[in-house]
Amino acid sequence: MTSSETPSALEAPERRAILAHRTVWRWHFYAGLFCIPFVLILSLTGAAYLFKPQVESWLDRPYDQLVVEGGPWSAQAQVDAALAAAPEGARLRFYEVRSRPGEAARITLSTPEGPLIAFVHPETNVVLSFQREADRPMEVIKTIHGELLMGERGSLLVELAAGWAVVMILTGLVLWFPRGGRGPGGVLWPRRGLGGRLAWRDLHAVTGFWVSGLALFLLLTGLPWTTVWNDAFKEVRRATGTLAASQEWSSGRKAEQVDEHAAHRDLAGSPAQIEGPATVSLDRMVASVRRMDLPPPVLIAPPARGEGWRSSPVWTVRSETANRPQRVVLTLDPATGQVTDAETFADKHPIDRAIGFGIAAHEGQLFGLANQLLGLVAAMGLITLSVSGVVMWRRRGPRGVLGAPERLSSLMAARTVGIVILALGIFMPVLGVSLILVALAEFLVLRRIPRVRNWLGLDTVR
Repeated sequence: MTSSETPSALEAPERRAILAHRTVWRWHFYAGLFCIPFVLILSLTGAAYLFKPQVESWLDRPYDQLVVEGGPWSAQAQVDAALAAAPEGARLRFYEVRSRPGEAARITLSTPEGPLIAFVHPETNVVLSFQREADRPMEVIKTIHGELLMGERGSLLVELAAGWAVVMILTGLVLWFPRGGRGPGGVLWPRRGLGGRLAWRDLHAVTGFWVSGLALFLLLTGLPWTTVWNDAFKEVRRATGTLAASQEWSSGRKAEQVDEHAAHRDLAGSPAQIEGPATVSLDRMVASVRRMDLPPPVLIAPPARGEGWRSSPVWTVRSETANRPQRVVLTLDPATGQVTDAETFADKHPIDRAIGFGIAAHEGQLFGLANQLLGLVAAMGLITLSVSGVVMWRRRGPRGVLGAPERLSSLMAARTVGIVILALGIFMPVLGVSLILVALAEFLVLRRIPRVRNWLGLDTVR
């Protein structure tokens, strides 16, 4: 816009369009400036985590391709060997039912420091390795993705970044929308022959259009893992009577640690130490479960001695397949080993089923390799958007200031955009609180310091 094309000099419709466009652009600029570093981290870690099954299969090759000539030791003997070699105080948490003779037994032990996985040779009954679950590479990537290795504070930062990323994408779509009879070039595909900032602009706009739907899906399906949103969601479900006794996803590493400590307190040391009525052997349990042909991995958990819902006098069998709609939870009578109850995905509340579908798709496990590749496209698209956005900003921004778009006086545009952002802030409370804090900081501090006001671009141009 040239000096002769100031908003006040233009016809009313064109002036309103420019004012609205500039207002949306400012929101897009500030949202992107804040969340781009987080988007890059989440995209890189998320892309890696999509391929968790393949990566862990490759990492576990030394324990899954053993040369076995004789028959395996009993499941009970394998558990006893793992407990004997484990740190003092370890207790059986899960016994994983393996499908092939050359695979080491996997026994998850509960310890005060967290779950410990024991790999036991099926033929020699020797413990090949102990691995802290939290130290496994994909678990480390998951922790970075969910809380940036900063605990609960990191989880709140991720939740905040997700909210501003939604604002960035929605405002970006408004900016992308073609105006003035533009052709598909620069809208659906980059135009040829452009150089410099225009080429980056086309790359940014076109990529944003094609990945925006996938990116919004990933951001929204990631909300159940967050702290504040998930807690608020549970309160709403509790008030409406739709809250399940327990949920299959955690709301952060802190919540997982609380459950792990409670589980450690409530577990017996081994199946042989479980008190109560006569219990069939672990080996009979394993043989019975093996015949069920459940989707792997299949975990057998002993009875727990806790209070309330943590107390379980029965054995529990869980199919922990990454494709959540295929998961099954069975309870077995400790005296007979017979199935007394079964819960499938279809038995869950519709809300839990919807979230289960979303989480499975988010993790790239709902429909196989195609799902993983689709998630990878979304991650690479977000990285492209972030890099191209930074390049355009640095090429456009004048020296000595942040380079934010000028604030133009438009009460109607500000109200319209403000209402949409406010609605997002109500849906995502952490975003809403940040909006209030930013507004207070701008009104009480930033606008009152001329140099800061000028550097941030808070002056209004009429």
